[in-house]
Amino acid sequence: MVNFELDEEQQLIRDTVASFARDEIRPRAREADEKGQIPADLIEKGWSLGLVQSIVPEQFGGAGSSRSAITGAVIAEELAYGDLAIAMHLLAPRLVAVPVLELGTDALRRSVLPRFCGERFEPASAAVMEPRMDFDAMAPALTLRRDGNSYALSGEKCFVPVGNEARQFLVLASLVNGIEAPHPRALLIDRETPGLVIGERERNMGLKALVTTRLAFDDCRVSEDKLLQGGHAGIMRLASLWRVAQSAMAVGVAHAAFDYAREYAKERRAFGQAIAQKQAIAFMLADMAMEVDAMRLLTWEAAWKLDRNEDATREAHLAKRYTADMALKITDNAVQVLGGHGYIRDHLVELFLRNARSFAMLEGLAIA
Repeated sequence: MVNFELDEEQQLIRDTVASFARDEIRPRAREADEKGQIPADLIEKGWSLGLVQSIVPEQFGGAGSSRSAITGAVIAEELAYGDLAIAMHLLAPRLVAVPVLELGTDALRRSVLPRFCGERFEPASAAVMEPRMDFDAMAPALTLRRDGNSYALSGEKCFVPVGNEARQFLVLASLVNGIEAPHPRALLIDRETPGLVIGERERNMGLKALVTTRLAFDDCRVSEDKLLQGGHAGIMRLASLWRVAQSAMAVGVAHAAFDYAREYAKERRAFGQAIAQKQAIAFMLADMAMEVDAMRLLTWEAAWKLDRNEDATREAHLAKRYTADMALKITDNAVQVLGGHGYIRDHLVELFLRNARSFAMLEGLAIA
């Protein structure tokens, strides 16, 4: 039987992250968006919550807490409620830590995981998306060819979060061996690897506080021990985990937009009454509330299946598609509720709308 009731530990995590998002992230979201930079002290405060350290086993220096996709979804939603760009920055190290926990060899875990258990934010990221019209995460154009005792990487990636400072990248590439069909593989690559070129910061419509970059791979050499295990099934599980996280973030942004619009509608008066009492506005707000709940249920269903080690490919894909559409619709409705005020920068709903547009096209920017 499906049970989405959070246990005591999960509820405590939710309350802690929600408090941080409302008290620390939200008040600084506008400034971060305008300046295109997240305050360093805010990043360190977020790191001190242990969002990454807690899931690392004790033998590698972490807290050894049990890892759950539902818990990851809860964290992602609450952080994105504060601000999506800041949430993606804070959770970027999980893009390396979680795949290594899931599919890394013992040697790779011993080498990588202790890095995420220090007192300072450890920048890391994933390179999944590619600058081409027919991009498919499960069929990357970035190629990985065996060359003696190592592999050679050639191609490009884009929309790499925290790419300007990440020390390690999880990279998705197609393993090509002679006449065989390409097979997607995940591997780790260090920032200092010869042949890796980190491009300039990308200029995006939304997520302005989050630095994203392109990566160019010019015959990069990677040793075999940097490849993650698990085969195709492992890659599909990683894809489901990052789709669950992005779906949860879409819920957070949509929820934030709904709350903002509802409070505005209760306070804004026209013709002697609050506009929330107008039928058109009331019905719109009711639809927004229902969709937020539907988005969360779809996301948690996929996370629940992942926690049971079941194939959640279908559920994660449906959640991502639905939440991407609804986040855009709900944030647009929030702008409409505010009328002309929704279009100006005095209110956050225009920021929510710009950020929500990213869900329809981005892959692999967060992981549960």
